[in-house]
Amino acid sequence: MTAAYSIACFFLLSLLYAPVYKAVHSRHSVAMNAVAPVALAPCLSYNSPALDQAVFQVLEVCGLRVAGLHVLVKPNLLTATPLACTSPAVVAAACQWLLDQGARVCVGDSPGFGRARNVAHSIGLVDALRPLGLSVEELDSPQPLRLDLPAGRTSRMMVARQALESDLILSIPRVKAHCQMLLTLAVKNCFGCVSSLRKALVHTREGRDPALFADSLAALWAALPPVAGLADGITAMHVTGPSRGQPYPLGLLGASSHAVALDAALCAVLGLELGQTPLGAALIRRKAFGCVESGWELTYPLCQPDDFVCQGFRLPGELMHTSFRPLRFLQSCIRRLWAAHTP
Repeated sequence: MTAAYSIACFFLLSLLYAPVYKAVHSRHSVAMNAVAPVALAPCLSYNSPALDQAVFQVLEVCGLRVAGLHVLVKPNLLTATPLACTSPAVVAAACQWLLDQGARVCVGDSPGFGRARNVAHSIGLVDALRPLGLSVEELDSPQPLRLDLPAGRTSRMMVARQALESDLILSIPRVKAHCQMLLTLAVKNCFGCVSSLRKALVHTREGRDPALFADSLAALWAALPPVAGLADGITAMHVTGPSRGQPYPLGLLGASSHAVALDAALCAVLGLELGQTPLGAALIRRKAFGCVESGWELTYPLCQPDDFVCQGFRLPGELMHTSFRPLRFLQSCIRRLWAAHTP
């Protein structure tokens, strides 16, 4: 642990003095149609072929077009606990659909603890992707970015080059409660594009102010290539999260070519307004594409949000603070380094 402590201290200093570059322009500044279809469909089981058919249906109906695009598939590989991660069956079905549509696909993440390949192996994602000729990449080639926030503030994040150089990101979260952000959905899942331990630094720095932390996550979404979403809500996580919650049979899949619109629809399924979540409020503040408050119209070509009954879904009663104090940051660095180098 002494060696891990020394590495963590060196890593912290290197981050503090890393060169910072400003994103040249927002990737979401191009004029787009102000109608966002969100495809919601019931799905009660992870068993194929019914699952494959449901995934194919929501991706097709939501209007996602990917032929010739380089698509980064971004599952949630938080830790080697199956319920904390996106189901391998959902990820594999999405990859199959993308390949069938003529996309160039890579699958990647940067977990909070451990390495993406190790987590993927533990939960069965490696085996699920093997028939497709795909593997899981580490999002570990960071590009320093300075992000503009409301009221003239700025944030700095080290974002994986694989994410920035893709044409499209397909964010595939499991629907989960979150002890700090209330819910973690398609936009929050993009935080995994920040490489490895650098996420802990963002918590330490921006997390001192929960609103600033949420604005930083919204700014990250805005700096990325266009983000579409596919939500694994067949078995959700509730009570708390993102790693220690309880399973909840929500029984749905959802997809949209606009991640923000998908998040808004999932909030509606759970009886919330988008702005009732800290990240949703930040997206509304920056007038994000896909927000009803920004003039967008959400349409539902399959099921409506109120077609799903989720009265027993429990959210955290009180949110934890988003900050990592210096000691907690150092402890987090040591834990992450230990996990990353443990087979």
